Amino acid sequence: MKILRFGSRKSDLALAQTRLVMDAVGRAHPEYRLELVPIATSGDVNMKPFSEASDAFGIKGLFTRELEEALLDGRIDVAVHSLKDLPAAQDERLPLLACFRRGDPRDALVLPDGVSAMNGAVIGCSSARRRLQALDLFAGAEVRPVRGNVGTRLRKLDEGQFSALILAAAGLARLGLNARVSRYFSVDEIVPAPGQGILACQGRAGDKNEDWLDAVFDPDATDCARAERVFSAALGGGCASPVGACAQLRGGEMKLTGFFADESRGLKLRASLTGRREEAQRLGEMLAEKILGKTR
Repeated sequence: MKILRFGSRKSDLALAQTRLVMDAVGRAHPEYRLELVPIATSGDVNMKPFSEASDAFGIKGLFTRELEEALLDGRIDVAVHSLKDLPAAQDERLPLLACFRRGDPRDALVLPDGVSAMNGAVIGCSSARRRLQALDLFAGAEVRPVRGNVGTRLRKLDEGQFSALILAAAGLARLGLNARVSRYFSVDEIVPAPGQGILACQGRAGDKNEDWLDAVFDPDATDCARAERVFSAALGGGCASPVGACAQLRGGEMKLTGFFADESRGLKLRASLTGRREEAQRLGEMLAEKILGKTR
C-alpha cells in the first residue's frame, strides 16, 4: 500500500481542513494509506500582532515556512494550506498541485455567546484589510488586534475583551460554528483576503505519486485563485497587507472585486471587473492596473 503523508498546521481549524482533503483522497483512492503530520509554524508560536510578528519572522510565510521545510526534507508528501496564507511568489521546488473546493469566501461578524446585538464598539480582527474596511462600516468603533486560533479568539470575545470579532466564514463553518455568526459581510462591504476559503495542496517538483490529485482538484477554486493571487502579487499582498480580492463565477463569467489601502496616504480603494473565466490571470492583472492607476 502506498503511503501519503499530509502536513498541516497544529491548530484545530488547520487539522479539520486537512482532514477534509484527506477524506476526499481516501474515498477516491483506497489504495493509499494516509497519514496526518501536524507541524507547528512560526505564526502559531508567535502571538504578537502581525505588524510586530513580521519583525521577527517575516510576514510572508508566517504560517507556511515550516510546512515547506518538511516537504523539502521529505518528512511529508503534501502540505495543506489555507491559500490565503501562501505567499504569491512560490518556490519552484514546491509547486501548488491543486486547489480544493472553496468554502464561503466572506468574512463574518461574531458576537459574544448568547448576545444577539452588538453592545459596545471594540472589534477584534487580525488584519489591516479587515480593520480598515470595518472602520468604514462601524462609525466610531475601535478595532484591536487579536491573534490565536479560532477557539482562543472566541474565548477572548466571550470573556468580554471585545464587543465583536471579524472572522473568516469558511473557518467557522469547517469547525461547526456557523451558529456563532451574527452577520455575513457581502464582498462589497468587506472584500475578503485573496484565496480566502480555498484549501491548497502543495507538493515537491518531480514527484511521481500524484495520481490522487483528481480527488481534490476543483476548477472553480483554481480559476478564482489564479485571478485573486495575480491581483495580490501585483499589489504586494501578504498576511498583514491591506489587500483584498474575491472572484465570483457565474457560468463562463468571472467578476473580480479588489481592495487596496495605503494608510500613509489615507487611501482606500475598491474596484471590480468582469470578464471570461478562462482569462482569470489577465483579469487579475487588469484590475491591479486599474487600482494602481488611482494611486498615482
